[in-house]
Amino acid sequence: MTVRKAWLVASVGIGGALSFIALLVVGTYMAAGSLANGVGGGSVGLAKGAVPATYQPLVQKWGNLCKAINPALLAAQLYQESGFNPRARSPAKALGIAQFIPGTWAAHGVDGDGDGDRDIWDPKDAIPSAASYDCKLAGYVKDAPGNPTKNMLAAYNAGAYAVIKYGGVPPYRETQNYVKTITTLSESFARPVGRVQPSQQAASAIYYAQKKLGTPYLWGGNGTADQGGRFDCSGLTLAAYRSVGITLPRVANDQYNAGPHPKRDELLPGDLVFFSDDLTNSRTIRHVGIYVGGGYMIDAPRTGAVIRFDPIDTPDYFGATRVTKDGAKALPTKPSEV
Repeated sequence: MTVRKAWLVASVGIGGALSFIALLVVGTYMAAGSLANGVGGGSVGLAKGAVPATYQPLVQKWGNLCKAINPALLAAQLYQESGFNPRARSPAKALGIAQFIPGTWAAHGVDGDGDGDRDIWDPKDAIPSAASYDCKLAGYVKDAPGNPTKNMLAAYNAGAYAVIKYGGVPPYRETQNYVKTITTLSESFARPVGRVQPSQQAASAIYYAQKKLGTPYLWGGNGTADQGGRFDCSGLTLAAYRSVGITLPRVANDQYNAGPHPKRDELLPGDLVFFSDDLTNSRTIRHVGIYVGGGYMIDAPRTGAVIRFDPIDTPDYFGATRVTKDGAKALPTKPSEV
């Protein structure tokens, strides 16, 4: 059992759309083939806006506390635990942004801001405490064979004794899933060093979306028969990727964490593109579309409009995500209670 509760939670005319998309689909596969080798790589720091600006300096600083952790991994834990909600409560009585239970907090909470108290509700204490606890666990299992970070995460979930006993990540399905979830999710919070590996499912997702061009927008629309096959923005992207076997969260700001984040000049057709009035915080994202190339996306823009092509280079452009199946699967399914 984990000691900090996890959530285990200007338009292009439609008349030319089919030929335009056909070229994009071919281009997507060609790009995938040409970039598939030698791309990706490690990361330094945090992806732009992935961590709310209020907490980013804390995560960046304390995520380098020891070699077993890094800022992206710490961010992934906080997101998976609470969605960066400092008032989160779980049914298991885990509290705060890092979801410590009171007993664990009493033993391992630290005064991160040096104000003389240890406040489980204060991210300035809770985030340093999360990093400190991770590093303590890493110290407990430092002699175990295998990857130190994975062993630390396994100790967090199953206890240090189990890691020592089995000489690494123990053969528990829950623990193995937890290790994979956090390491995969951390890729969405890391700032890529090299080009992000292209998606093999992108062309089919675009093909699904282009068949919906001209469909009227519906707030909360999921494309069901009783809704007249209508969508809102995140309902469309969810359905497009569900058509290729990838399950995304329902809302746009959670879809942002379904994979790594390519730079604007590295966008490929099929990437999800996001928009927000606050460019420092992914939790404020309010719109999403599917990039199709040439500076355009397919999106369901707003009430009174139809699914169409729109430009992405607007002042509220936030960033992009290259969706991966593992990345989407790693996302929490339901939040802690407030």
